[in-house]
Amino acid sequence: MSDRVVLALSGGIDSSVAAALLKERGYEVIAITFQLRACADLTESRSCCGMDGVVRAREAAAHLGIPHYVLDWRREFAERVLRPSWEEYQRGRTPNPCVLCNERIKFGLLLEQADRLGARYLATGHYGSVWQDSDGGFHLSRGRDLSKDQSYFLFALQQEQLSRTLFPLCDFVKPEVRALAREKGLPNAERPESQDACLGSEQESFAEALCRQFAGQPRSGTIVDEAGEVLGAHGGIHTFTIGQRKGTGVATGQRAWVQEIDAESGRVRLTSDPDRLLSCGLQASAVHWIGGAPVSGECAVQIRYRHTAVAAQVEPGPDATARVTFHKPQRAVSPGQAAVFYQGDELLGGGWIERPLR
Repeated sequence: MSDRVVLALSGGIDSSVAAALLKERGYEVIAITFQLRACADLTESRSCCGMDGVVRAREAAAHLGIPHYVLDWRREFAERVLRPSWEEYQRGRTPNPCVLCNERIKFGLLLEQADRLGARYLATGHYGSVWQDSDGGFHLSRGRDLSKDQSYFLFALQQEQLSRTLFPLCDFVKPEVRALAREKGLPNAERPESQDACLGSEQESFAEALCRQFAGQPRSGTIVDEAGEVLGAHGGIHTFTIGQRKGTGVATGQRAWVQEIDAESGRVRLTSDPDRLLSCGLQASAVHWIGGAPVSGECAVQIRYRHTAVAAQVEPGPDATARVTFHKPQRAVSPGQAAVFYQGDELLGGGWIERPLR
């Protein structure tokens, strides 16, 4: 293979600057934009899938003088990302579709497309870093801009995927990226930050959009307090997540949070005591280790994208499981979310939260 690179070009600043940097470094860049949702009516959307994004990607590619293709992956996205997410909601869990999208679409389907085009590498505008050790193994670390770091969403990537991945923005912070966009005269240099509108909209939540798309049967039930007293009814457990305070649909006369979701009975339990949201650890399943071999001992664990990783003890178990014990109890550990393990800035691996440990 040559030094040809397939780049995921969304039409935003990050991927456009990534394309410019790769071209400057001598790579032969082919830009690909994929449509993931039926967003043709969102012409002015700040979405990664609206037609506005396609137009801006085409303009950026034309400005840089690189070939650009648009691929319709709406069906694949629905089956590989959206349907599994809806199934998680039906189980009373909170899904993380961005992890699935990265694993199955951006570093799955797009890497297959790179093979068809004879490309050696796949590149994206992620803020993360891939590096190789002296023994030939590949590692994944946080990018320099910790406020934009996206390594959390990439814990499921395999060695073969990492060996062909380029993150041109790994050594930059966002203000520098925007300055580069202006310096290079990119037509989208002043564009606002893009939003994940492909995962919902201002008019409809992600969970409700999935329920409608897959003709779901919402699991209705009751809302109860800590003692089990019924406070009211709800129209579906998919509208709740652990730790949620607003939008519960009942008035308790004091602040209350979602403490527990029982998918079988449809019961949602609220608590007015924030300490009841604390967990001393978690059990994780489908754990993937970047280096292949399980890692045990102390590391930092991140349980949500915007969560600051905290010190914990990780004990790998059988069948790709792991038990995590926090040094200090953590709030709102939500089944369905990803638990990702770090040592310093290096990502060791991660898995899916099955249950909190009280």
